[in-house]
Amino acid sequence: MIDESGFMLQPVVRRTWAPKGETPIQYSWDRHDRLSVIAALTVAPYRRRLGLYFQVHERNIRSEEVMAFLEQVYRHLRRPLVVVLDRYSAHRKAVRLLQEKGAHWLEVAWLPAYAPDLNPVEMIWNHTKYGRLANFLPEDIAHLAREVTTALQTLRREQRLKRSFFAYAGLAL
Repeated sequence: MIDESGFMLQPVVRRTWAPKGETPIQYSWDRHDRLSVIAALTVAPYRRRLGLYFQVHERNIRSEEVMAFLEQVYRHLRRPLVVVLDRYSAHRKAVRLLQEKGAHWLEVAWLPAYAPDLNPVEMIWNHTKYGRLANFLPEDIAHLAREVTTALQTLRREQRLKRSFFAYAGLAL
């Protein structure tokens, strides 16, 4: 399963606490810089162990980045991939270009249109944005990149949580 998401310098404001009678105030910038992150959840064919791969980019992810990401995951796993993708135009173009290059290691299963609830990677974004980084106010784009990377690296070690993302999507492992 592969998907991308954006993280902005503007904080995701969630419920918080303050002393009784004092309204909490969160100061932030009026900047709209953003990061784009691509991630993949992998399932080991025999042990059913879940892996998480990701890349952080300072610009929008296009087909070239999707191709490079898929090739990197393939080089790391050293086995043919069955990739489940949504129908985002960059995904379709990346798959077409890889197949034209002769990527026989790549098999693709397409999710139905407009079905983010079937993609467990969407739950990674929800957990990261609205859980670990809720109310987080980065100093700059580099600070945001470090925190997103840290949050995703921490998630790599949490097998139970990653399994819950598949369960939420109604997918058996």
